[in-house]
This record gives sequence, C-alpha cells and structure tokens, in this order.
Amino acid sequence: MSKTKSAFFCSSCGYESAKWTGQCASCHAWNTMVEEVITKGTEKQSSTLWDDYGPKLKTIALKDVHSAEEKRILTTDPELNRVLGGGIVPGSIVLVAGEPGIGKSTLFLQDALAMKEVVTLYISGEESEQQIKMRADRIGLSNDNFYLLTETNIQSIFKEIKKLRPQLVIVDSIQTLQSPFIDSSQGSISQIRECAAAFQRFAKETQTPVFVIGHITKEGSIAGPKILEHMVDTVLQFEGDRHYAFRLLRTIKNRFGSTSELGIYEMDGTGMHPVDNPSKLLLSHKEEPLSGIAIAATMDGIRPLLIETQALVTPSVYGTPQRTVSGFDSRRVQLLLAVLEKRGGFQFGMKDVFVNIAGGIKTEDPAIDLAVICALLSSFEDVALSPKICFAGEVGLSGEIRAVNRIEQRIAEAEKLGFEKIIISTYNSKLFDVKKASIEVVTMSKVEALYQYLF
Repeated sequence: MSKTKSAFFCSSCGYESAKWTGQCASCHAWNTMVEEVITKGTEKQSSTLWDDYGPKLKTIALKDVHSAEEKRILTTDPELNRVLGGGIVPGSIVLVAGEPGIGKSTLFLQDALAMKEVVTLYISGEESEQQIKMRADRIGLSNDNFYLLTETNIQSIFKEIKKLRPQLVIVDSIQTLQSPFIDSSQGSISQIRECAAAFQRFAKETQTPVFVIGHITKEGSIAGPKILEHMVDTVLQFEGDRHYAFRLLRTIKNRFGSTSELGIYEMDGTGMHPVDNPSKLLLSHKEEPLSGIAIAATMDGIRPLLIETQALVTPSVYGTPQRTVSGFDSRRVQLLLAVLEKRGGFQFGMKDVFVNIAGGIKTEDPAIDLAVICALLSSFEDVALSPKICFAGEVGLSGEIRAVNRIEQRIAEAEKLGFEKIIISTYNSKLFDVKKASIEVVTMSKVEALYQYLF
C-alpha cells in the first residue's frame, strides 16, 4: 500500500499547493489554504471508464468535422428551454445553484417527471426515496421512465448508471457526493472537483446530459472551487425571496446560447409554474391611484418587464434621515436624490426616503431611473400618477434623461399590457420612429421638464 498523500487547496479558487502558504498564489486571498488528503493507497478502478458505453474517441482533423446545429431535447417547461438556449444539449453538463429552500429540487423533479419519453435517473444524496415520493405526489406527476438512486459514492452511482443507461441524469447535490479515491470529507474542495470531473467525463463520452444541483455560500457565490464553474457548460442561478411566490432562473454562463436569458416561475403547494406574462402579475391591482407609485419598462436580459417602483418620502423624525432601498441599488437612489436636489431644487435632506421594487424583484437596469424619480416626486408632492403611464430612461448627473437600449421591445410590452402612454428620452426618438407605436410616446430631455409635465 502506497503512502497517503495530502495537499493544500485554496477554499476560494481551488488552487493546489504542496505546502501551506499564507496567501494563495493564484487568487491572492489570505488564509484560505486548507490541507486535505488527496488519495488513498488503492488505485482507481476502471468502473468509471465508458469504453463499453459508446463509440471510442479518436483524433480527428478539424476539416473532417461536420458542423451542424446541435439537436436539443425539448422539455415541457418553456422557461427552462428559454434559459438553456432552446432545450437540453446532449452531452452537456449544467450547474444549477441557489439558496436552500428556494425550490431547486422541486423544479427539476417536476421537469423530469413531465418528460415521459426520456429515461431519467435522479440521484439524491440529501433525501430518501420516501421524501422524493412524497414531493412527487404533492406535485401530482408520475412517470414510468423516472428512476431514483439515493447514493453518495461515485463508484456505486456509475455502476447503476451503466446498468440503467439513462438519457438524462440529475444530481442533487454535488456537495453530498464522495469519491473513494479522495480521503477528505464530503463537500470539500478536492471532493467537489473530483466528483464534478467524473460527471463531466461521463457526459462528454456518452453524450448524456447531466444536471448538477449545487449550494451557494452565505455571500451568494457557488459553494466549492471556482474551477467548478469553468468545468461545466452552463451555469444557472436560481434566485428569489422565499417570502414571495416568484422565482427567477438566470443564465450566468452558457456555451450553447445567450447569457441574457431569464426564466420566471411562481411557486405554490403544487410546484413551480412557468409565468408567461410576468409583467401582469408584478403590477399591483389597485382600486384607486396612490401617490409614490410609478411603472418602469425594464429589460432583464432580453426579456421586457414592466415592474412597479414604490417610493415613500416622509419628514424625518430622527436627526439622521433614513435611506432604505429594496430591490435596487441604494447608491443609485442616493445619486438620484442628489440630482433632484441640485437640478430641481427639491429638499430631500431632512426627509426619510424609502424605495421598493414590488414583487421581490431585483433589477440593475439603468432604465428604471426615470420611474424611481417619478415615484419620489409623486410621494414628495403627494400626487398620484396615472396608472396608464410607464417610464423608460436613464438619468444623468446633470439632470438629463439619457437613451436606453431595446426601446422598441419596451414600448411593445407597454402596448401589450394596455398602457396609454410611455415617457422616454428624446435621444431615443432619434433612433426609433415613435409614430410607429400604437400608444402615445412622450419624449423628454430634462428632469425639470418631466416635473412640469406630470405635476
């Protein structure tokens, strides 16, 4: 038996070093080197080799490669097809990360159960068969081609895969798996790297798509070494507030499609339901107009969304005025308040300001600036804006309303939802013929002119 070997791994980037150092030589982070046993005395067996699974690989010249559009496996979930770029690519490995309890396992369990023609193997290292069965009964789906495996040992998993030969593999989760050739604990850097590499080899050599569910840290990054994101073909981020019903599935990395896609789901007791028209659900239905509310025509990736921005401006009770923001960059709100004070003469210095994006949505689109300013002015003057007006524009430091991208899609979304008027930048009208729109398009160049128009 050979001697047990150990090495030091960076918990931030996965860099391997033969000795301990205070600073990682790769990412330059301090005190991140952790010692782990990397191998046992036994040699790796050939149970993970896929020679008998399919045709053997061989070297081929680039000119002999026939390029054709990749055939994809379409799921019954239109939102998942959207974020993947049109369906599941054979031989791809997809990493799905999200907070605990956000609904990762529920989403992929119901999608796998709905694909009745695809032989699916669901590998769970966190739940028992009974727990998964209870969730499937709650969802109300059944599938004769759906198989369960509750195992954490990589060798045992691949033996079962060879027997079943599934067309789709789902791993829940990568942090619970363990390789017998690595002596460190489950979830360690070396274990995650080894297990992910084994599934990557399996996916590429057998042309079987693999979905790997992963955890995230308290900072919001994917748990494990950074190399994990480099190894996979697609990285999906599942996010949302657990106190709200909406869940967002974002594409962070995609080798087979766009990274600007977004899938929206609504979660209830029966599972995840795709939302075809999220704007209609995100807009509140009020019996009468209220002050401090403005509708913003935003873009999340390449998907237009109309969301409700809420603002509340009140006299400060304490000595230091409060600035509380939810769903939007707080520094951006500070900037907009400074613009209103400098260019418009509005005194927000002794006012408490609260800004919220309704529905638990988080956005970074600069086109929301105009709606935030209008919501602030509406609450400041205590005058309600018309619910049939929406806004799309970025606000600069000099008080000018700047042009935003994809203005045609924003206007089309406003038309579809029955809005009568949209206010955009004057500079957008030079790039887009406003006469083509069926709703009234109002162009503005300054915040001062906008205030005079609305109030």
